[in-house]
Amino acid sequence: MRIFISADMEGITGLVDADDVQPGGRDYERGRLAMTGDVNAAVRGALRAGATEIVVNDAHGPMRNLMTDTLHPAARLIRGKPKTMGMIEGLTGAHDALICVGYHARAGAHGVLSHSFMGHEIEDMWLDDRATGEIGLVHAAAAALGVRLAALTGDDAACAEATAWDASIATAPVKYVRSRFAAELRPENEARAAIEDTILAVLNEMPADDGEHTSSDAVSDAESTLAVRWQSSAVAETLLGIPGVTAVDPRTVQAVGTPPDLFRQFGVWMRVASALTNQAPYC
Repeated sequence: MRIFISADMEGITGLVDADDVQPGGRDYERGRLAMTGDVNAAVRGALRAGATEIVVNDAHGPMRNLMTDTLHPAARLIRGKPKTMGMIEGLTGAHDALICVGYHARAGAHGVLSHSFMGHEIEDMWLDDRATGEIGLVHAAAAALGVRLAALTGDDAACAEATAWDASIATAPVKYVRSRFAAELRPENEARAAIEDTILAVLNEMPADDGEHTSSDAVSDAESTLAVRWQSSAVAETLLGIPGVTAVDPRTVQAVGTPPDLFRQFGVWMRVASALTNQAPYC
């Protein structure tokens, strides 16, 4: 069984503030340790379920957050950026399941450190006219590749967002939102036991690997429409120079393609937006 773990940071056990998750923040180094602890719990759950290969993609910010010296030795780590597919770099149809660790709710949602990819620079996103964020876009891209998003960990708002997209996703809430920068925390040992046990249970329910799963299995070429409303009209205007990008209104652009192709193109949109703006991620 081949497992892919995408690890974000805002939904990690104990973390509630920008200083917990941003390089240079006063608690960022503690946040890195906490992130590694949650990922290690996910790895342990996958191993108990019989995983033979586990790839972890560091999917937050600089994508150099996980502590390589304490990461579980059974995991292979994809680290650094830029990455063509960002949060799901390395995910292919050859993987049997995707696990999202430390995820958060979309922009505008009542969730801990809620945002969509870029702090407040992205005001809203829609996939086929449905409001989405990182969870929905990752789920759609994985599904198009033929990979099931099997489990997700984060605050209770992120878990609810995931099951709204797909009721079959197993979730492990590690904290409960009180405000965007406050939460009721589960104790670390309890939260990580929940992560491990949830992943063990959902992977144990999956059909046994017959060894014949390939990257062409269940791949979909169905197209979707991704629309993004930016805080700055300058971003939207500049993105219109990319073939296939069209205007919805002065601050909103859209494109049509398969979800993996849209995910890849959206990474380019974010690099353009980063070059044009200098916004703090959380405000």
